[in-house]
Amino acid sequence: MKTDSLLLNYFKGMAMGAADVVPGVSGGTIAFITGILDPLLDGIRKINWSLVGIIKQKGIKAAFLHINGPFLVCVFGGILTSIFTLAKLISWLLVTHPIPVWSFFFGLILFSVVHMLKQVNKFNAIRIAMFIVGVAFAWAITVLHPIEMQVSYLNFFFCGAIAICAMILPGISGSFILLLLGMYPAVLAAAKGFDIVYLACFAIGAVVGLLSFSHVLSALLRKFHDMTLLFLTGLMLGTLGKIWPWKQVISWRENSKGELVPLVEQNLSPFQFEQITGESSQMIIAIVCLLVGIGLVWGLERVGNKANS
Repeated sequence: MKTDSLLLNYFKGMAMGAADVVPGVSGGTIAFITGILDPLLDGIRKINWSLVGIIKQKGIKAAFLHINGPFLVCVFGGILTSIFTLAKLISWLLVTHPIPVWSFFFGLILFSVVHMLKQVNKFNAIRIAMFIVGVAFAWAITVLHPIEMQVSYLNFFFCGAIAICAMILPGISGSFILLLLGMYPAVLAAAKGFDIVYLACFAIGAVVGLLSFSHVLSALLRKFHDMTLLFLTGLMLGTLGKIWPWKQVISWRENSKGELVPLVEQNLSPFQFEQITGESSQMIIAIVCLLVGIGLVWGLERVGNKANS
């Protein structure tokens, strides 16, 4: 594989990692748009016990090439780079500039829905029903109240296994799943503080979940391509309410650190937001950020198309 191709895959991995840090945005969506989801799943799926036989017969290098190792290293290297370098920045931006940030991601997801619908070969009643089920399922998840799991090594392991499945699944955000489990602040704090033990537990859980779920998702995309895509697209559309930029906090909860964090939020129009909160809706900035998000997906789409041509 050429160096420029490896570098491009690294940047695609960084885009996935940046998306994974934000609740409501899926790294799997970025992988799908940029055309690397299939080779990513294929490479992960090949990491099984048969590798032992390949190593014995042909050596470690042959086994590494068998799983498309250079590609996987670049993608996951990019993901980890983003998670460790952008965690602090995105946390700060979500607190200090929430409306522009959520507007950007709203535009990103909105155009991602358009992109995925274009990949469907044929529409029929059953496939449209799957799309509706996806929307309803995602909406139901977004209205659930977050629970408060205890911060422990075992919970970090289970959260890693669950969240990684969402991280490679277009439409569902791993960060959002962590948010529902009440573990998002703890995982983000571990990443920012580089807590080796907690991160190791999370990573082991992620590896277990990734090696298991990649087989399921890969099989679904092979055997039920259009139905799976429409269900995943429905998931993406259903989560748009979660990342709507203008919100009013209805009730608060106290987290494990004694800090007050939003429990129930209500979506508002920009005009209602100004009337109720007395704050600026930042409409112009929000529109610009939304268009930047749309433009980014459009650009990634073109990059993916060139890579596949």
